[in-house]
Amino acid sequence: MEVRSLADAESFVTADGSTIRELFGLPTGGVEHQSVAEATLAPGQATQRHYHRASEEVYFVLDGERRRVSPGDAIAIPPGAWHELQAEGDRPLRILCCCVPPYRHEDTFFE
Repeated sequence: MEVRSLADAESFVTADGSTIRELFGLPTGGVEHQSVAEATLAPGQATQRHYHRASEEVYFVLDGERRRVSPGDAIAIPPGAWHELQAEGDRPLRILCCCVPPYRHEDTFFE
């Protein structure tokens, strides 16, 4: 068993434009078949509309203002489903993003 702290995770920008702090995944190690990260969008920021051919994702909304989804909601995104996020209001949007297989920049496709 391995325990990692979000406070120690270094951030990087994904291909779609969100900033993530990955706890486990391909770049950070610790697991081979999935990834888990906190993704953050600044107020008014949006990701670029995209899909993943291989990865199935689950987003869990940690906090942000209530809009179409609310804190405590989870969203299942199957491979090939177009999606994007937007932080509305004056607070950042934070989500927990879980991917199987693990997130890779090369598995992100745009219009």
